[in-house]
Amino acid sequence: MLQLNINNETSRLRAVVLGTALSNGPVPKIEECYDPKSIENVKAGTYPKEEDMILEMEAFEEVFKKYDVEVFRPEVIKDCNQIFSRDIAFVIEDKIIRANILPNREEEIRAIDYIWKQIDPDKRIILPEECHAEGGDVMPWNDYIFVGTYSGEDYSSYITARTNIDAVIALQELFPHKMVKAFELRKSNTNAKENALHLDCCFQPIGKNKAILHKNGFLIEREYQWLVDFFGKENIFEITKEEMYNMNSNVFSISEKVIVSEKNFTRLNTWLRKQGFTVEEIPYAEIAKQEGLLRCSTLPLIRD
Repeated sequence: MLQLNINNETSRLRAVVLGTALSNGPVPKIEECYDPKSIENVKAGTYPKEEDMILEMEAFEEVFKKYDVEVFRPEVIKDCNQIFSRDIAFVIEDKIIRANILPNREEEIRAIDYIWKQIDPDKRIILPEECHAEGGDVMPWNDYIFVGTYSGEDYSSYITARTNIDAVIALQELFPHKMVKAFELRKSNTNAKENALHLDCCFQPIGKNKAILHKNGFLIEREYQWLVDFFGKENIFEITKEEMYNMNSNVFSISEKVIVSEKNFTRLNTWLRKQGFTVEEIPYAEIAKQEGLLRCSTLPLIRD
């Protein structure tokens, strides 16, 4: 049996599901894309090639091996994009919660069935159908669970709106002893620079008390301000619109001291090292073209 344990984003990682780029399938048609950045790259003829993405994910796996992290991979489904394992489920405390994701991505969940079966049935949670939640929007942070959401009446018209208020309420009921704090995110189906696909596209806690943040990802200024006050301005690395577009907030913490980052994030990586972090730089720019990066590709199962 797998004894799940996740209370925050940065405690020492012991076990993780890393997605796979094998058999990723042909370049999607524009109407098959789930986000504006993929559409942009399909139109430009720059959509990432499978072999390049495989190499990027191998580099990520090497870092996990270096730090002695147990790595699970989803079973490969032919011609299916299975890179972003963060979308299909997430762990809080000792429970795994299956995400209710876009209906045409159901197959991806089946690919981690063998992991699901290693978990105590009482700890496997499937949310009611009306609750939409993806792991990129859900961040356990000790006494808090931060959740990115969109509650506009036009929710259903946004393929980029992935987590709704019903899910926020369900999480509060599942974890009554934690404070669930929701943040309204800016959504756009057409402009990747004006779209925060998930909360981790504009915010991520790092270390013990620091955070990466992008103001324009938040629809409501006082919610952004709450985070600034919570972490303290001096502990925040504010990224630009261009950096958000390149997914600078979507790094991944192996521990409170070690962060995996994209090698082109020069400004961020310099700041992280100045703050005393060890930065493991890997190439991930091809995968970034699908509006997801390092955190999106992982589903942490056990942290100390």
